[in-house]
Amino acid sequence: MLPQTRLKLLFVTPEVTPLVKTGGLADVSAALPAALRELGVDVRILLPGYSRVMEALPDKRLAAKLLNTGFHGEVQLLEAALPDSGVPLLVIDYPQFYERDGGPYIDHNGHDWVDNAQRFALLSKIGAILGGPSSPLDWRPDIVQCNDWQSGLTPAYLHFSPPPGAATIMTIHNMAFQGIFPPLLTTALGLPPSSYSVNGVEYYGQLSFLKAGVFYANHITTVSPTYAEEIQEEPLGFGMQGLLDHRYLDLTGIVNGIDIHEWNPATDKYLPHHYSADDLSGKAANKRTLQHKLGLAENPDIPLLGVVSRLTYQKGLDLLPAIVPALLGHPVQIVILGSGEAALEEEFIALAQAHPDQIAAVIGFNEGLSHLIEAGADIFLMPSRFEPCGLNQMYSQCYGTPPVVHATGGLRDTVVDATPENMNNGTATGFVFNHATVHGLQACITRALDAYGDKNRWNRIQVNGMRRDFSWNKSAREYLALYEEVLQRI
Repeated sequence: MLPQTRLKLLFVTPEVTPLVKTGGLADVSAALPAALRELGVDVRILLPGYSRVMEALPDKRLAAKLLNTGFHGEVQLLEAALPDSGVPLLVIDYPQFYERDGGPYIDHNGHDWVDNAQRFALLSKIGAILGGPSSPLDWRPDIVQCNDWQSGLTPAYLHFSPPPGAATIMTIHNMAFQGIFPPLLTTALGLPPSSYSVNGVEYYGQLSFLKAGVFYANHITTVSPTYAEEIQEEPLGFGMQGLLDHRYLDLTGIVNGIDIHEWNPATDKYLPHHYSADDLSGKAANKRTLQHKLGLAENPDIPLLGVVSRLTYQKGLDLLPAIVPALLGHPVQIVILGSGEAALEEEFIALAQAHPDQIAAVIGFNEGLSHLIEAGADIFLMPSRFEPCGLNQMYSQCYGTPPVVHATGGLRDTVVDATPENMNNGTATGFVFNHATVHGLQACITRALDAYGDKNRWNRIQVNGMRRDFSWNKSAREYLALYEEVLQRI
């Protein structure tokens, strides 16, 4: 690639904020392309035309018609722009697959759409067509970046298509979701029979969209350096650890960024009191507001522990109830916002009812309250058993709320433990424990509470975290450097 050439990127995703969102992938799909565009990358997002997407884009217009996709009838490709950022969108208009009530992956009854293999094979196939010589558009990408299993067939389709084709990058946001379907669909979806093998799309006797992406892509990325290491071994490789270990030279971990405009305590629209690293007085005022709002004793000196999370085994929050009696003896207050496993929800509700002055549990999700907890809490708890990247630990540092985290994935990569050495060199931003056990979590919280008792030490940890750069600009520069390296290599 010539230095003066403006790099062209097609970003293939099943969801993007604010049009359609089921999880963090939607936020990444909005923020990363926008940050890359700021760096001069000519980026376009390819997205299925779900009902809510079509309704939210009144200015969409026809870009192309595709007849030879391998799917029945005509597929229309529409042009639009992502609200707020203006990043160009390419929307697949194929009503029989996408314009239906329910979510992007499941129906109103919580069941997977029975034709998900076909629905996301079409997304993958359009990504491959646009990345190859038969594209109906004048615009041709240098790189097609695929995100999670829903676009995992794109590298396979391109591999078996006539050259020249764009380079492909497969980005894994969570290895636990792999797009597993019956093997007979391999040829039905337009892949050659030869692709169904160990050296191809076959995965323990099934067809895996994610395996296809991991095997055929020119390069693989995931959302933190530590997670890139973890998925090369059991259990976090989820059966693909051998392939990922084999491709370790083609595997890069880049930590996600956060929206520093949405998550900024100096300007946060949800906070009654703003503050910064130079003046933390507003943080204490937010703590009083949080205590009052949730009916806790309004004591400025008692340390307040915050949780905003799905209440699941993965998030490690089943470890917390066992240590509550010991924690309340310090004493502390605990605020929990989230939903998930019914047994955990009931356990936290019971604890709040038994200790109304010290524990509050709000089941569900509330955006404004999540911001207030980040600002009003003194310590944030995030004991995930595994966490590909994670966002709340970064929000917490920006809000002067040192997090307690398990040393896994993006948590390990983004939180600097408050060891004596890191306190002396000015890098400490939180508290990290190595074993996801009741004892490990309790010992780490106790260490954080001891530090909280030393106000000068605590302030240094807070300010260190608030001055870190978790912006998408930093992550986007790493992606841009990787794109250029991949293009030079192939």
